[in-house]
Amino acid sequence: MAKQDIGAAFRAMHHGDKAFVIPNPWDVGSAKLLEGLGFKALATTSSGFAVSIGKRDGGTTLDEVIAHCRDLVEASDLPVSADLEKGYGDRPEDAARTVRAAAEAGLAGCSIEDFSGDAPDAIYDFGLAVERAEAAIEAARSLPNDFVLTLRAENLIRQRPDLDDTIKRLQAFDDAGADVLYAPGLKTLDMVRTVCSAVSKPVNVLLGGSTDMTVASVSEAGAKRISVGGGLTWTAYGQMIKVARRIAEEGVFDYEDSPGYGGIGKLM
Repeated sequence: MAKQDIGAAFRAMHHGDKAFVIPNPWDVGSAKLLEGLGFKALATTSSGFAVSIGKRDGGTTLDEVIAHCRDLVEASDLPVSADLEKGYGDRPEDAARTVRAAAEAGLAGCSIEDFSGDAPDAIYDFGLAVERAEAAIEAARSLPNDFVLTLRAENLIRQRPDLDDTIKRLQAFDDAGADVLYAPGLKTLDMVRTVCSAVSKPVNVLLGGSTDMTVASVSEAGAKRISVGGGLTWTAYGQMIKVARRIAEEGVFDYEDSPGYGGIGKLM
């Protein structure tokens, strides 16, 4: 797909009858596997990528992440959106710079969050959060190609279980011109319905570990996009640790559940 078309194609996915799943690869290999499984778009995972290069979430640099994004874009024909954390800086101009760098890497979109990472004020003050959102939106709108900007309110996964403030922030981002809204940490369908009914833009929901939160039920609740964050990364690494631990502690080599190179190779 041509670069000038990929953002428009990604945008159109958010306006279907039901939510689409945008899984989160952590490297080129996992991106190719997910494309081979039939997914129509991909999103990076900041935590998964960080672990894949031996760092903690929040410990990567903008240059490292943009290089990673460029690798995924070059390896896949699918639209790729990037988790770009807080935009690699606290100022509104940092968020804007990061959006421009994302577009230059060939991404179809990206997300910027309101989590500063600095205790005790880990969530940006409302006024600054909106200023940062406005700067990111202005940068996205100045681009020559369509670019889908997601703005995230992080309260619910950052020890601030305040749904009212989360909705207030999402509504402000909505009014400022965000394309997609995202509040990771919505744990029930009622919470999803409440958020979706409070805003006018497509809502992304993070899923994993809940049996009643399915593509069908979340779609019915009003969401348009579903991501998994680092969930696939932790599953892959968890299985590796399980097998490796048995090798180290018991001398047992248990690859019973592995698809082997042949199975993986077919998907690539």
